[in-house]
Amino acid sequence: MSLRYKVVEIGTVTDEEIEKALNEWVAEGWTFDTMQFAMRDSSKRPSMAFLTFTREEPDP
Repeated sequence: MSLRYKVVEIGTVTDEEIEKALNEWVAEGWTFDTMQFAMRDSSKRPSMAFLTFTREEPDP
């Protein structure tokens, strides 16, 4: 078994979009790992978010 990673980029950072992505990928069998935000100097809101998921998959 190998640990696989999935990175999902969210361009419109709202609670609804984050929740949608989390529910979508967890339903596909991925386990949520981390969330990182990319900030702009001109705004206090994040401009992008990156969600990281993992799952065990059989070796090829």
